[in-house]
Amino acid sequence: MIGRTGAKLRRSEDGLPAAFYDLTLFVSGASELSARAIANARQLCDLHLRAGYHLAVVDVHGDTATLVGRSVVAVPTLVRNRPQPERKVAGDLSDTAKVLLALDITAAGDPGAT
Repeated sequence: MIGRTGAKLRRSEDGLPAAFYDLTLFVSGASELSARAIANARQLCDLHLRAGYHLAVVDVHGDTATLVGRSVVAVPTLVRNRPQPERKVAGDLSDTAKVLLALDITAAGDPGAT
C-alpha cells in the first residue's frame, strides 16, 4: 500500500516513503476480541495512514516466546515498529483517538496528517 495516490513521496534512508508505517498486531487465537482488534487496526490504517503502511498480524496462541522477545505483556497489542521510536498500545483498539495518540499518529483531516 505504498504511495496509493501515485504522488512523489519523500524517501527515507531505507528507501521507504518517509511517512510509511510498519505495524504489528499481536493477537491470541480466533477469539472475538482478536477479530475486533484486527478489524479496528485495519480500519485505522486505511483511514489514517494513507501515505503507506504494512500491518502484520501475529497469532501468538501458545507462543509466549514471541511475546517475551517483543516485550508484549498483553494481547491484543498493536506495535508501531516504524517510524522509530517503537510505540505500543493494548486492547481492542476501538477508541481510535486514544490509539492514534498512543502511537503518535496524526488523525486524517488534522493539519499535518499523514
